[in-house]
Amino acid sequence: MSKLSTTADGLRLANPFVIASGPPGTNANVIGKALDEGWGAVVCKTVSLDASKVVNVYPRYARLRGKASREIYGWENIELISDRPFEIWIDEFKQIKDSHPEGILIASIMEEYRQDAWIEIVERCQDAGVDAFELNMSCPHGLPERKMGSAMGESPEILEEVCGWVMQTARVPVWAKMTPNVTYIEEPTRAALRAGCQGIAAINTIRSVMGVDLETLRPEPTVEGHSTPGGYSSQAIFPIALRMAMEIATVIRDEFPGRSLSGIGGIETGADAAQFILLGANTVQVCTAVMKHGYKIIRPMCEALEAFMDRHGFESIDQFQGHSLQFITGHSDLVRLQESARTVDQAKAVVQADADWDGDDFVDQSDALARG
Repeated sequence: MSKLSTTADGLRLANPFVIASGPPGTNANVIGKALDEGWGAVVCKTVSLDASKVVNVYPRYARLRGKASREIYGWENIELISDRPFEIWIDEFKQIKDSHPEGILIASIMEEYRQDAWIEIVERCQDAGVDAFELNMSCPHGLPERKMGSAMGESPEILEEVCGWVMQTARVPVWAKMTPNVTYIEEPTRAALRAGCQGIAAINTIRSVMGVDLETLRPEPTVEGHSTPGGYSSQAIFPIALRMAMEIATVIRDEFPGRSLSGIGGIETGADAAQFILLGANTVQVCTAVMKHGYKIIRPMCEALEAFMDRHGFESIDQFQGHSLQFITGHSDLVRLQESARTVDQAKAVVQADADWDGDDFVDQSDALARG
């Protein structure tokens, strides 16, 4: 058995890498391709009972590039959930499970604030053979007027109620996907776990405006001269996603032991994945990186994660999952720790107080306070 194989909520994955909900899981053809390439699981693009209300525009992506390298490190989308009829999805769920019986297929679902709608979509999807659900409570820009997506996930009370409806019906594991567009992600996390969800997926994209074209004076992406705020992803959100994953994992460790976390946000390498797992994730999800580099990115990601494990002597994902949470503490504790450990030479090496900044060596003084 591979070192990378892992089990989350009874789901046995060949590796912890999961295709996140979005274009890379938008139909049976691409989902099959992802499974063939070796991804541990696939979350389909979010489905709803009534796709007729979903109308996409184009262009619907905007990208932030490095000034010199032109590398893409920020990606904004104004893409909606799946525009394909629900009946077609049901047929394709069955098709995928017939062609890839060992593949893990997770249905991302999103509905209006109606109990009957949530119960119906859960019943029909699980009857089609999906292995688990991910509840999209977090899309930042799609159909808020219907209380869908983040309009639902920003309210712990509504979130808990809807998750409760789902858990009355679901016979397979359920993950609730969290929005980062809240002050404290711990509160909606607790709400979903109190309702009985087996796991949390986090984070979805960050509500954003990518920029303004200084020639046309139009915000981007521009559709007939106009735009709307969208969801921000890619490498630029990695530190924010990692922080929120740590906060969720701490809640799980302290209050809901045994529940799972699927970490999402800016993951492009095995090293990125290792950091999420060290801070408590059981699995990691990837979307934008697939859109940048293709499905085959799974191979170097697996190789790099396994190399990390070999370097540290870890025989399984479980051996280092959550290991680094023990090193997260408060600022006052950092002060105490440093005061007890600092030598005189160390104290002289860096700026100690605001009055120590001299302005002449500002860059050098800044560098002395940074790591990396």
